[in-house]
Amino acid sequence: MKPYSAEIVINLPRDRVIELFDNSENMFKWQPGLQSFEHVSGEPGQPGAKSKLVYLNGKHRVEMIETVVKRDFPNEFTGTYEFEGGKNSLENYFSELGPDRTLWKFTSDFQFCTFMMKAMGFFFPGMFRKQSMTFLQHFKEFAEHGKDVREDPSAKACAS
Repeated sequence: MKPYSAEIVINLPRDRVIELFDNSENMFKWQPGLQSFEHVSGEPGQPGAKSKLVYLNGKHRVEMIETVVKRDFPNEFTGTYEFEGGKNSLENYFSELGPDRTLWKFTSDFQFCTFMMKAMGFFFPGMFRKQSMTFLQHFKEFAEHGKDVREDPSAKACAS
């Protein structure tokens, strides 16, 4: 699957966006299906740190290991997410568009190692892009309005 990018404008100052983004407790509020986030090794949030994330998508449980690659706030946060069947590298960039507007742009690069995941990436690349945009939109709604996906039955969970 080819790398892809997505972006969203958040109507808040960049410092506030980073403050919300950088708090692991907030992840539960904007990532549907996130069941747990557990620090595994390294200094939390710093390059080299590893954390275990568990998502539930319907009855399907997905575990991932996040490794922080780069932390250069307020500009960038990069991490890798290893899961059964592959790995995703995410580069997040935050730019000021004005005093109360922030552009969050990211690039996602999935690498699949099983036949099933390779097939899904080849035949359904839009599914991954759509889920990425859903996460961006959920974060925007959480940041701007305090909306929590755990209180929204229409929020769909996904493992990627």
